[in-house]
Amino acid sequence: MPKTVAQKLWDAHIVTSTQGEPDLLFVDLHLVHEVTSAQAFEGLRLADRRVRRPDLTVATMDHNVPTRGGARAADELSRKQMDVLAENCRREGIPLHQIGSRRQGIVHVIGPELGLTQPGMLIVCGDSHTSTHGAFGALAFGIGTSEVEVVLATQCLPQKRQRDLAVNVTGSLPIGVTAKDIVLRLIGSTGTSAGQGHLVEYGGPTIRGLSMEGRMTICNMSIEWGAKAGMVAPDDTTFAYLQGRLHAPKGAAWEQALDHWRSLRSDDGASFDDVIEIDASKLEPHVTWGTTPAQVVPVTGRVPVPHSETDERALRYMDLKPGIALADIAIDRVFIGSCTNARLEDLRAAASVIQGRHVHPKVRAMVVPGSTSVKRAAEDEGLDAVFKAAGFEWRNAGCSMCLGMNPDILAPGERCASTSNRNFEGRQGSGGRTHLMSPPMAAAAALTGHLVDVRELM
Repeated sequence: MPKTVAQKLWDAHIVTSTQGEPDLLFVDLHLVHEVTSAQAFEGLRLADRRVRRPDLTVATMDHNVPTRGGARAADELSRKQMDVLAENCRREGIPLHQIGSRRQGIVHVIGPELGLTQPGMLIVCGDSHTSTHGAFGALAFGIGTSEVEVVLATQCLPQKRQRDLAVNVTGSLPIGVTAKDIVLRLIGSTGTSAGQGHLVEYGGPTIRGLSMEGRMTICNMSIEWGAKAGMVAPDDTTFAYLQGRLHAPKGAAWEQALDHWRSLRSDDGASFDDVIEIDASKLEPHVTWGTTPAQVVPVTGRVPVPHSETDERALRYMDLKPGIALADIAIDRVFIGSCTNARLEDLRAAASVIQGRHVHPKVRAMVVPGSTSVKRAAEDEGLDAVFKAAGFEWRNAGCSMCLGMNPDILAPGERCASTSNRNFEGRQGSGGRTHLMSPPMAAAAALTGHLVDVRELM
């Protein structure tokens, strides 16, 4: 029977399967950070258990990490969480990329760049944007703290089998349109729950034409429309990205891995429960206006008339009126960063817009590389000089303003053009107002002081 790539990955990881019960799946890679792991480790300690496979577990500090000033700049709770993670990793023999490490960074950035993320794997992490790793043809999804404890103790996880959903993207991307615009348009057209109960495969010639960074951006936001996981079948682009990376197979093992990875595609005739079609050639740069990623319109559009109580609440929170042109919305802050858009390609795209220009005098703008490695690479190319000359703050790696769990937060009422993945109420700080967009769009907003179509600056 023909199978989808998701079905192949799921079946390959079943340890036990009983009719009417969740399948027990083996986990190839467990990624850990400081926020969702402390209680899980404590549960193990109280039960007098040890981590089952520390060799398949990797930890980093990212959520609470100050992006300037080092650990001393963190508040008491954040310092405690980072200290506890360091002690837990020391006790259990788990590799840790902590503050000061040359490989520290956002968990969903360092996994791929270190070659830890590989096709065919089942990857979990106590973070909802774990679906990022699906860009490599992996089955990757976020788990809760109690599930983190289960994986630490057993290296397995019970899961209910999901349905299959395909997103087929065709057409050439117009100038100024990015992978971020594809996924924002998708969420805007389907809503925040259309993907619930599904494993999503993104395909079509447009997806195949994206870099790994673009594919990661799309898979990253799978959870924002309710999907369990999102993935792209691996191909030559995937293999070229992985070859030579620190933890990627070497020599004969590489050739053997390629033979297996090339089989990880949906079979001809494989059946999906639903298929969504997107014509990328008709897309424009998109910007969110409300408090969910689904409340989004092209930057050339206007704030829509509310059609629900949720829309009305969003308009009140965002302090916007229906009919206002997005280009008339002034901003206070710009954040270029997050596990969605803080890789080297993202920084290059933003720098290309900023080159030779300067941040608007009423805007405070910051760039936060996704990892220490990304930061070094950007500095080697002189991108930091471009940003600093334009008036941007150039920070150290971390989750930063994506989630407001560290010193990088908005003040109440501040409005931010952000390359992150969520625009919920208070996400970037209590009372802060977030507009999601691509790195070039955020860069353009920083220069003009308001939301703007980046194509006007190209």
